[in-house]
Amino acid sequence: MHPFLDHRGPLAFAHRGGVLGHPENSLAAFSAAVELGYRYLETDVHVTADGVLVAFHDSRLDRVTDRAGAVAELPWRTVGEARIGGTEPIPLLEDLLDGFPQARFNIDVKAAPAVQPLVDAIRRTGAWDRVCVGGFSDTRLAAVRAAAGPRLATSLGPREVARLRLRSLAGPLLPGRGASWSGVCAQVPERHRGIRVVDGAFVRTAHRLGLQVHVWTVDDPARIRALLDLGVDGIMADRIDVLRDVLEERGSWTDGSTAIGTP
Repeated sequence: MHPFLDHRGPLAFAHRGGVLGHPENSLAAFSAAVELGYRYLETDVHVTADGVLVAFHDSRLDRVTDRAGAVAELPWRTVGEARIGGTEPIPLLEDLLDGFPQARFNIDVKAAPAVQPLVDAIRRTGAWDRVCVGGFSDTRLAAVRAAAGPRLATSLGPREVARLRLRSLAGPLLPGRGASWSGVCAQVPERHRGIRVVDGAFVRTAHRLGLQVHVWTVDDPARIRALLDLGVDGIMADRIDVLRDVLEERGSWTDGSTAIGTP
């Protein structure tokens, strides 16, 4: 098992830091998640025109900040002046890795130019064992693996997720042995375009192949309980208070706050 996955009980991810009164992907949001006891934090990365790696979801500043423009077309000087929700600065990915030295980060690499800066940031901070990189592009994930080597954990790309789903539907007709998989986990939505992805067969097949299953983004308590009953290994949530409450009621919550540093 990769060290990133070494955790007792289901992994609870604070999606973009969660929503507990703080803007997404802000230092305040991540700090609140850590204060609540979260050990796994999910974020995204883009790179500015002058090569600075930022923890930010959108390709443009417009939706969540008081500025406008494409991150990739602006220098860090300009991006750094933007405020998420009008109040919070956009954090550098490296500052998050340094600021929360015991936290584990699931990082969605959003654009090809961010690949090498991301690997460089992981190398500089020595965060190999506490980062898992995912994304919605097989090409970007392949580039991450080529740049980082086998020490870095990654999730399956879209093509491999589709292959895993087909294998789960085929059941015993397709034995698991002999297949190669690039990642250590499948990070998937419960449904995609109205088609169910995660069910008992999907989870069992993934486990038979040595893969964990992490589901995003789930905030409804009933759905969280149902997914845990299926045996999923991790859940990403915006309502991190709700996810924690469900895990606590099931005796599956592990409070990592005493082990996680703060900036």
